[in-house]
Amino acid sequence: MGVPLLRRWMLAKGPRCGAVPWCCVTARVELSWGTSGPGESQAGCTGVWCQARCFQGQSAAASLHPDTNNMPVIKYPRIRDPLFYEWDRKAQKCGLRHTIYAVNGDQYTGEWLDNLKHGKGTQLWKNTGAIYSGDWKFGKRDGYGSYSIPDPVTKEYKRVYTGWWENDRRGGRGVFFYPNGECYEGEWSNGLRSGWGKMQYKDGSVYEGQWLVDQPNGQGVLRLPNGNRYEGGWKDGKKHGPGKYFYLDKGQQLEGIWVADIPKCGVLVDFGRDNAPAPTQYPLPEIELHDPAGVLAEARAMFDDSHN
Repeated sequence: MGVPLLRRWMLAKGPRCGAVPWCCVTARVELSWGTSGPGESQAGCTGVWCQARCFQGQSAAASLHPDTNNMPVIKYPRIRDPLFYEWDRKAQKCGLRHTIYAVNGDQYTGEWLDNLKHGKGTQLWKNTGAIYSGDWKFGKRDGYGSYSIPDPVTKEYKRVYTGWWENDRRGGRGVFFYPNGECYEGEWSNGLRSGWGKMQYKDGSVYEGQWLVDQPNGQGVLRLPNGNRYEGGWKDGKKHGPGKYFYLDKGQQLEGIWVADIPKCGVLVDFGRDNAPAPTQYPLPEIELHDPAGVLAEARAMFDDSHN
């Protein structure tokens, strides 16, 4: 009996896949068609060795084309995050929220971003009763806002500071109202008066000029309640360096050098003595100086040399 047409075609073509021997493909064809015989089995392979080869080839072919319908399904338990992750997600505050109460009793009403105060909002501190209303940035006062505290007697809120904030401190231009009635309007840095500002003291004096680390420093003008004024240099809150002191009540002017609030040298002359409310009994005698401007310039040079 000759080799069937299908078998001869497969023998001629050879194995379709390197993982399956050609004899096993032949054996599968013989079993399918029922044409296995002594002659035909010699064309392929014979005996137990042939069956093992065939079974091995069938297993390899089955592994190449698995039957997914009959494969077992393994279900693994779903991995769940701890409950506190879910609780934290639900507690995340973002956008405009109602009043949030802290553990210590503080209250905040306003906008949030990533669980931090950010945007417009109002904070009320329980211990002091102080209230801040204004801009926030990542949990800190930053931008324009107003800070007030309640009066211990009337319980009415009094403004303490209105102006700009930086990193939870006064920074930029703002107005600060002190408990004793004094007021400062000007520039701030790190919560301290720094830059150009105007200070109104309780006794009626007014200082306007440069500030550094909460004290007059640089050039400034101090006006006293009686009308007298000082124009010149300042250092650590005291008159320091070249300056002019106008005694308008006496009609005199002192121009010279100050060190730590004390005039060290200078020239005193009459200035508006006729219109002064309390002039001196006698006018100052005139001293003829060949070069009065040169004398002051020399004094200033000596002052600069001694402080360099």
